[in-house]
Amino acid sequence: MVKDITFGQFFPGKSFVHKMDARAKIIITFLLIIFIFVCKNFFSLGVMCVFSVLAFVLTKLSPKIIFKSIKPLLPIILLTSVLQIWYNNNGDVLFEYKKLVITSGGIFTAVFIAVRIIALLVISSLLTYTTSPTELTDAIEKLLSPLKLLKIDIHTFAMMMTIALRFIPTLIDEIDRIMSAQKARGADFETGIIVQRIKALFPIFIPLFVSAFKRAFELADAMSCRCYSGGEGRTRLKQMKMTWRDAAAFVVSLLFCGGAIFLNIYFEKII
Repeated sequence: MVKDITFGQFFPGKSFVHKMDARAKIIITFLLIIFIFVCKNFFSLGVMCVFSVLAFVLTKLSPKIIFKSIKPLLPIILLTSVLQIWYNNNGDVLFEYKKLVITSGGIFTAVFIAVRIIALLVISSLLTYTTSPTELTDAIEKLLSPLKLLKIDIHTFAMMMTIALRFIPTLIDEIDRIMSAQKARGADFETGIIVQRIKALFPIFIPLFVSAFKRAFELADAMSCRCYSGGEGRTRLKQMKMTWRDAAAFVVSLLFCGGAIFLNIYFEKII
C-alpha cells in the first residue's frame, strides 16, 4: 500500500498539460486550491471538481494513478469526515444515542469535506505528475525572483523545495523496502488495534532516517562532482516561454473560478 502513493512523482508525456509552461501550472494550481477552499456549497465545489477531472483527462494519464494515490489516504479522509459528523450539530437530528448526535448538517459537512480533500489532492498531484524537477525548480525561481531585492537566495530555496518534493517517492520506496525486511523477520504491521499498529511502525523510523541522511549526502556529493555552485551565472538548455496553451489554460481556469464564485453568491441568497 505504501508504494501506491504517487504524490511527488513525475510521469513523462506529451499531453496538453505536459507542454504547458511550469510557471503557468504553478499559478493555476495555487489559484484553484484557493478557490476550492472558497467554495461554500456542493454546486460551486462541483464546478471545481469538473475542472479537476477535465485537467486530469488532458494529461492522458491512467486513472489508476490517482486512485492508487488516494487509496492510502482514505483512512485520513474518513477520519476527518467522521469528526465533522460528531462536532457539527446543525440541521435535523437523524440519530441520537446518549451524547452521540448525528444530524443532517453533520453528514452534509462530512461529505463536503471529503470531496474537497480529494479535489485538492487531484489538483496538487497534477502539478508534480506533469512537471519535471528541473522545470519545477526553474519555475519557482522565476516566480520568486522579486524576492531577490530583499537579498534572499531564491535559487537555493527553489532547489530545496524541489529536492524535498522529489524525495517523497524515494522515501516511500525506502519505507516499503524496510517494511518488507521487517516482515521477513516476523514483524506484523497489519493486525491488532490501531495503537499496536502504530507501535509496530517505530522500528521503521530509525533505519529510514539513516537511509535518508545517506541519500542526502550522496546527492550533495553528486552535485559537488558536477561543479554545482548555485544559481549565480547558471545557464539553461531549455528556456521557459509562455504559449497559447498557457493563455487558454488561464482563461478556462478563470471562467471556472468565476463560475464557482457566482454559484457561491447565488445559492447563498436563495437558501
